[in-house]
Amino acid sequence: MKNITGSFLKVLDDCKHELNLGDNVLLDLYHFWKQDRDLAHRDTGCAIVCMSKKLNLLDTSGKLHHGNAQEFAVRHGAGDDMASKLVTTVHECEKTHIEEEDQCLRALEVSKCFKAAMHEINWAPKMDVIITEVLTEV
Repeated sequence: MKNITGSFLKVLDDCKHELNLGDNVLLDLYHFWKQDRDLAHRDTGCAIVCMSKKLNLLDTSGKLHHGNAQEFAVRHGAGDDMASKLVTTVHECEKTHIEEEDQCLRALEVSKCFKAAMHEINWAPKMDVIITEVLTEV
């Protein structure tokens, strides 16, 4: 999970500039995996959409592209079973929030759902480990 999260953080800078994102979004994403922090800003959803597009994880309708997402997860260290569970979890979260027309708000709600599901199965990575690893690669 830390490699997958790290890949998202690497494209964040591009999205930050493209969308003119504020510090509130950066704080949301930095604290993404913390259980006591809620994702509350629409712009955070927009950033997630932007990063997902840059990583080729969305189809033309803005939903998770299952094949690309599975391949992305495996390429970043997930085994086949873990990758399948990740894709299935996001898909289930998408179905829960399908009525939301605003793509940014839908991404925000899907992210909250995914985060909760990862905490339930104890797969949420520790942010300090992720940040340290991303910074050492820079």
